Amino acid sequence: QLQLVESGGGLVQAGGSLRLSCAASGRAFDTYAMGWFRQAPGKEREFVAAISWSGGSIWYADSVKGRFTTSRDNAKNRAYLQMNSLKPEDTAVYYCAASGYSDNYLSADEYAYWGQGTQVTVSS
Repeated sequence: QLQLVESGGGLVQAGGSLRLSCAASGRAFDTYAMGWFRQAPGKEREFVAAISWSGGSIWYADSVKGRFTTSRDNAKNRAYLQMNSLKPEDTAVYYCAASGYSDNYLSADEYAYWGQGTQVTVSS
């Protein structure tokens, strides 16, 4: 079992930055890939970024590439999503999630554990 808690969301102006954190409790955090997803009102949940258990492989959605950076600190049982140059279309609830072995970390179906989400609102 793994429990995930996101923090760091809030209200920011367009062009600003936020850093989301995902704190994990439970066993073997360093055996899970960590993903970030978001869901805007009236839209489906979409993939944002993912990082392998070691941090050696990272994936980004095209819409955030070059603006967002994901990282992890296995010693602290934490994953992070640094979001720069935020746009109003980035407004959503952001979720972190944990996945065991998969060949497709872009799919929400591959993630067994989810946080409760944190709201990010970008004003224009």
